[in-house]
Amino acid sequence: MSVQQTVVIDGLSVPIEGERNLLELVRKAGIDLPTFCYHSELSVYGACRMCVVEIDKMGIVASCTVQPQPGMVVRTNTEQLRVIRRTILELLLANHDRDCTTCDKNGACKLQELARRFGVQDVRFGQEDAGLPIDRSTPALVRDPNKCILCGDCVRVCGEVQRIGVLDFAYRGSEATVGPAFGKCLADVDCVQCGQCASVCPTGAITIHSDVDRVWKAIHDPKMKVVAQVAPAIRVALGEEFGHEPGWAAPGKVVGALKSIGVDMVFDTCFTADLTVVEETAEFLERLSSGSRERLPQFTSCCPAWVKYVEQYHPNYLANLSSCKSPQQMFGAVARRFLGRELGVEPENLYVVSVMPCTAKKFEAAREEFASDGRPDVDAVLTTQELARMIRETGIDFDKLPIAPFDLPFGVSTGAGMIFGNSGGVAEAVLRAAAELLAPEKTSEIPRSRLVFEEVRGLDGVKEATVNIAGNEVRLAVANSLGAAAEVLRRIESGEAVYDIVEVMSCPGG
Repeated sequence: MSVQQTVVIDGLSVPIEGERNLLELVRKAGIDLPTFCYHSELSVYGACRMCVVEIDKMGIVASCTVQPQPGMVVRTNTEQLRVIRRTILELLLANHDRDCTTCDKNGACKLQELARRFGVQDVRFGQEDAGLPIDRSTPALVRDPNKCILCGDCVRVCGEVQRIGVLDFAYRGSEATVGPAFGKCLADVDCVQCGQCASVCPTGAITIHSDVDRVWKAIHDPKMKVVAQVAPAIRVALGEEFGHEPGWAAPGKVVGALKSIGVDMVFDTCFTADLTVVEETAEFLERLSSGSRERLPQFTSCCPAWVKYVEQYHPNYLANLSSCKSPQQMFGAVARRFLGRELGVEPENLYVVSVMPCTAKKFEAAREEFASDGRPDVDAVLTTQELARMIRETGIDFDKLPIAPFDLPFGVSTGAGMIFGNSGGVAEAVLRAAAELLAPEKTSEIPRSRLVFEEVRGLDGVKEATVNIAGNEVRLAVANSLGAAAEVLRRIESGEAVYDIVEVMSCPGG
């Protein structure tokens, strides 16, 4: 019988069970060691040194860089460690633009949180004001290098997960910065505006380009008819913003919130997701039945960061992208051409707002291709956090909001549109529709379990499956992250794999 290998952490014996490093073992023991630069899905960087511990016979080390060894005796809370952590925080604050009250990350800033946690009230070092220019060149992201703490999170997620690599370190010592090469703006490099850099940034150095003020202006303009569409994921994500358990869904609350802040009509993006399914399935079946693999596999086109990635890095696959607009842009086009006429509203007085979980949707809405007579089909895009901010600004109690239904005619949808909010949902919806179109007389005979294609679900980077649709073997892949998409393209180009349909979402996890 093997003896359990353990590490003693603050007097507690903790078993080693394949942890990547000592930091993970310490956290398993219920001790929240602070970090800025550690993310389990990224390479170990060890720059911030906030996770330092003291190990017998080794001294003080960064726990994220050390593998746990049997018999180690570790201390996480000594006077010396406390002084080190507080000093690190003071040094970071001395080199940081401390306009916290007006920062978009106020209340969600890791530096602010840890300074409060460790009781840092006075900074002994002089304030260094670099005065670097703020980059507002893209519709999706804002980059403020004056708030950067050089943790490298954005550099690694861009290079390792997305395999884009438009951000990196420049210069040395006190002049070190993070940004695109040669001091360029994000709009001038091959950034696909996926927003992953903003999602991992612990401070306000990279934030989402806010459309809140533009939406308020439209709401308060008596001439404007403001209509909103709500993506499937928002009905869950907004609840989390207000303290509800993950998975708690209340679409009626979202509708009620939007109407309470002044939006005139609220529609369900699932309606146009259904349109996307119909069009994309028809296109897929046409390609599949053509007898030629010239335009196969068909790539989904719902993710704007993925579309931009193909345009910039793999233009030879542009013909493989589905020609369908995303549900967001389908709604914008339908609203702009149909809804205004039905409501008796002049085109210039109809203001279309999208509420989306995706930063890249801001970029998509701003593309010149998605405009009619010089007016964008979608005027503004709000993220979950932006909508939550507007609700809080009005003083509305989210839990006491009335439950309201989506407005008609764009408030009715099927389950196909709903699963767009899940990884693999687009591919699964297309497969369901294909089964119906290829053998409608047999669809009622198919067990429900075979209309739920679990093979394409899950959070793995690349998922592959072969499914039988009315006697046709359909080979598919689902890629979560652009790095995973690059791997799928490598398999296709090397002949290692053959696919008929490929879904790509730029966000890890879909």
